[in-house]
Amino acid sequence: MQNKYQKPAGSYISFMSNKVKTYGGINLAQGIPGFNPPKELTNILSNISNDRIHQYAPGNGNGELLDLLYSKYKNEYPFSKDDFLITQGGTEALSLLYTYFNKILPKPFAALAFDPVYESYKYLPGIFNTDFVSFSFEADYSIDFSKLKKSCIENNVKIIFLGSPGNPFGKIWSKNEINSLLNLSKQLNIYIVLDAVYKELYFKEKPYIPLDQFNPNLFYTNSFSKLFSITGWRIGYLIAHQDHMQNIKSIHDYTGLCAPSVLQQAIVDYLKKCDFGADYISNLRNELKESYNHLSGELKKLGFVIPETKGGYFVWAKLPEKYSDGFKFAIDLYEEQKVAVIPGEHFSNKAKNYIRFNIAREKSEVEEGINRIKRFFE
Repeated sequence: MQNKYQKPAGSYISFMSNKVKTYGGINLAQGIPGFNPPKELTNILSNISNDRIHQYAPGNGNGELLDLLYSKYKNEYPFSKDDFLITQGGTEALSLLYTYFNKILPKPFAALAFDPVYESYKYLPGIFNTDFVSFSFEADYSIDFSKLKKSCIENNVKIIFLGSPGNPFGKIWSKNEINSLLNLSKQLNIYIVLDAVYKELYFKEKPYIPLDQFNPNLFYTNSFSKLFSITGWRIGYLIAHQDHMQNIKSIHDYTGLCAPSVLQQAIVDYLKKCDFGADYISNLRNELKESYNHLSGELKKLGFVIPETKGGYFVWAKLPEKYSDGFKFAIDLYEEQKVAVIPGEHFSNKAKNYIRFNIAREKSEVEEGINRIKRFFE
């Protein structure tokens, strides 16, 4: 008889989400938006589907899309258009960067990210047979930079991944924290990879992203996937200093080649028509904030402990005291109530009694998820 608590060899996110895709239920597991993309965007896609744009796009990306991105960033940050590269989602941008780092950095070296850790940051180094270091926040979720410096030196850390807001814990880094990290990068010659996928999805204050201090040690990745609820389109982008970009693009030629041409063009037309999706993004931001406040409030009533999150897609929650095993909790919750969530141990060895909940779902689905979780506790 198969042990229902047998842990998967691969991603817990795929494991739990596949349960919903196969057997149904409420998917509060994978960071898949439950919202429809902008209607204007899908109409544009339908209208251009017969155009002659079905072959390879330029490797660097659709020229109009590059122009639009450059025009969006150039007034705030000191870039040239050649510093941009369109990728197959933010995930390809991260893996492309790590391929490049693995080529240019003398071994041994390590990558570091902040606990709890998003899975790409955690598992990419292992694919390349390099070390990974998980660094913990203080009790108040601040950073002890003297400890961080010591860890970087002891482990020969040469790459730091940072999301603000983060995943699974939506911490937004303060400007002082960001500046301290950049100072450390200069002191120890460490590459900083800024993952800005959730940058526009803040609940109160917009996060500080230090592209005004753009330099050869700073790399920036972003994506349209979460912003416009089109995770299946796989259109992202990377910004890197001219010291690196030409070599990164040459690797991209033989690994990713190009992002889908039709989808790039649809995004181009939408951005031009709808002011970069300003109204959709504003509404999405409000939806996420409301769902976060509602779900976290109901979970607290059930005994969950929830650190304050300031943006992103998720509620990061410590289980009530009577539960010590997040994996068993997740399996039982799905089997009994068909609600899929992600055990915290996927993101941290210290989070075996934590759960990540996806809030990027329609209000009715979040409400049904809450009702089923309440029934599970009853």
